[in-house]
Amino acid sequence: MIRTYDVGSLPFTGDWDTFLRGVKVTSFMEALHPAKYASDKQYFESSVKESFLDKVRAGIDVPNYPQFRDMNKMFLKAITGIEKTGQGYVVNGRPVIRQDGLLIPEVSVLKEKSREISEEAGKPIRIKLCVTGPYTLSSLFARKGSQLFSHLGTVVSKILESNVFSNRFGGVVLVAVDEPVFGFLDDPMLDQGSEGRDELLRAWEQICYTAKSKGVQSCMHLHNTSNQLYWQVKSLDVVESHVNDSLYTTQRTRTLLEGKDKFLKASIATTRFDTLIRNAIQKNGITDEAALNAQVGEMWTAIRKEQRSPMDFLESVEIMTGRLKKIVDRFGENRVLYAGPECGFQSFPTYSSAVECLRRIVLAVKDVNSKDS
Repeated sequence: MIRTYDVGSLPFTGDWDTFLRGVKVTSFMEALHPAKYASDKQYFESSVKESFLDKVRAGIDVPNYPQFRDMNKMFLKAITGIEKTGQGYVVNGRPVIRQDGLLIPEVSVLKEKSREISEEAGKPIRIKLCVTGPYTLSSLFARKGSQLFSHLGTVVSKILESNVFSNRFGGVVLVAVDEPVFGFLDDPMLDQGSEGRDELLRAWEQICYTAKSKGVQSCMHLHNTSNQLYWQVKSLDVVESHVNDSLYTTQRTRTLLEGKDKFLKASIATTRFDTLIRNAIQKNGITDEAALNAQVGEMWTAIRKEQRSPMDFLESVEIMTGRLKKIVDRFGENRVLYAGPECGFQSFPTYSSAVECLRRIVLAVKDVNSKDS
């Protein structure tokens, strides 16, 4: 049976400043000044809990912890031995994770409130934990040697060790290594036989092995699969990319899935909202690029003025079902372990439209599962 998971990010709705203040509240701060900090912390915790439950209510089997914040910034702020400059980050020591930066606050909320969430969901919760990969983090550095991959791999591994949990109310069952930058650049550090290529492979292996040692699956989230180094990560279980990526169309993928004993997450829903609008406009016969761009701008204006509903541009359940069926037919139901959106929903104009997209994904997967059973 194919299960569903989401990639993580959501558009935020509510008081952003209060949410950010709540992220920073520690138990010590709350105990010292409860009147000053308690309400901010409660607001943050409630936002995380309710958003996670919204994913559960939409039918997602393994929801990612709600990501409203920039994950790259989250992790980089937690690392010592680096410094931000006008050209990017630079190493001024050995990059290591601070003790007070080990825990991801959103995951801590899910752990602390796992009983409440489980009771409201009516079942134990299954959580997906997403972390930024070492290659993507390294792209934010002005200068990088091959050892940077190793240092960042160790940092990410320690974050995993501290945040993967399991209790009788549920826990983390899947870890995703987010590498959206990988494959897009002609990077000499990744050339065959280069030290950097070997270091990155070892960093990925360390992260995925850490997940395996904690008893959870690992997946790699990619936006481009032209560089196929990821297939060499022995401890990696699942691979995913964007809707139209060649990963989902080439026979080589099936050969590698079977030969490397790995699985696919089928990406069946487009999540770049500009693309969704463009696709809708093109159905009306408009193909000229200048006209398309003008119409996209007009549609965004109409959405912001609440003259058009974002729901008008979402893909149908039938489109998602068709994509999933093609992938299952091509690679076999035994190799398609998960399905979900191609990426997060940060570009969506409203929270409700993101949740509706998740609901449609669930319906599409149920349709395919029922026909295969």
